[in-house]
Amino acid sequence: MKLPHHLTIKDHHLCIGGHDCVRLVQEYGTPLYVTSEDRVCEQFLHYKEALSHQYPKVQVLFAAKANGNLALMRVLAQLGAGADVFSAGELHLALEAGMRPEKLLFNGSSKTPADLKLAVEKGVKISVDSLDELHQLDAIARAAGTIAKIGFRVNPALEVPTHPKIATGLATSKFGIPHEKIPAAYAEALACKNVKPVGIHCHIGSQILDVEPFVRAAEVMVRIAKELTHMGVQLEFVDLGGGLGIPYHHDTDPAPTPEDYAKKVVPVFKAGMAACGITPELWVEPGRFLVADSTVLLTRVNSTKMTHKSFANVDAGFNLLIRPAMYDSYHEVIVAGNADAATTTECTVTGPICETGDILAPDRKLPKFALGDILAVLDTGAYGYAMSSQYNSRPRCPELLIKGSQVALMRRGETIADITGTMLRPPWQR
Repeated sequence: MKLPHHLTIKDHHLCIGGHDCVRLVQEYGTPLYVTSEDRVCEQFLHYKEALSHQYPKVQVLFAAKANGNLALMRVLAQLGAGADVFSAGELHLALEAGMRPEKLLFNGSSKTPADLKLAVEKGVKISVDSLDELHQLDAIARAAGTIAKIGFRVNPALEVPTHPKIATGLATSKFGIPHEKIPAAYAEALACKNVKPVGIHCHIGSQILDVEPFVRAAEVMVRIAKELTHMGVQLEFVDLGGGLGIPYHHDTDPAPTPEDYAKKVVPVFKAGMAACGITPELWVEPGRFLVADSTVLLTRVNSTKMTHKSFANVDAGFNLLIRPAMYDSYHEVIVAGNADAATTTECTVTGPICETGDILAPDRKLPKFALGDILAVLDTGAYGYAMSSQYNSRPRCPELLIKGSQVALMRRGETIADITGTMLRPPWQR
């Protein structure tokens, strides 16, 4: 199996950032998320430099929904990242991590009045998703005695090669305003007294392994930018979203690089902006690309069983990694203590959750393993812990961060007290 360079095999053991995964679980237990800070930094700089080589005014906004751990967001903030935030919680995390308000974009199709008020108070730009939201925002900004800076989210009506649940630029998507209605939306915004349109935004989906859909989206955006410029809108930023995928099938998936993206997309953007006579910032919103392969989920084999097939029952399920159950997604699995052995055993890796669909990896070829062995599920840094739950009243596991020779928890494991701590006894039960 082809592994990224921060994952290595030493004395038959899988290592992440030079740290032996088997030894890590001996100290911290299982299940356990382990993340390489160095890998996150490397991926961010790779992405930023590839685009900046093509266009000087680039701002990378981390898609905070991919992984909301403060330790990682602090690292990205120190590197100059902003964030695409989708809730008041993500906005608070970004600010606490040290990201500047002007580098944040509050996105979302169903923001509450409280969300809009918070964004206005913090001076954060807002990606407006409907005319209803526009007029609510205008009233909130008026009450606050300020001007809210906005862009509208464009729905470019593009088919993209990804799972339909993460294709967000389809004509049938809940996100954004149809591209043909965008000029009218900006005309309505220009008529508002407490809203100032300064940008435009789109995002076509996630885990896209072909650069061409991004090119088509950029073509739609530059065409609209030209119309808006003629209307008198002064664009300070054009946000082309995120979505660049990673090779979850390490040996077979195509793996477009940030350079591939930049070489195809940025020339379209530059030519379009030159035709408009403007030089706005180019904003992008990678999430998965920055953090997915930085992390492994380590899980212990609770038992093995042979019925109609062979099962490896482990202590991590879709309570900790829901992507396989939700999207039928694929994650490579390695026997951490026997990582370079021949794959002689076919089995299905299942979790401890009381659901038939709690399968992490169906019908995989693995080396021989036994009760108590450690399996490593790869590429779990994006939409792993971020989408976890306490289903079946299972406390969520710790998250461990490594940097060079250093190791520390960046989130402690939950306890039963964390599950019951928000529960109240109604007065009639006392």
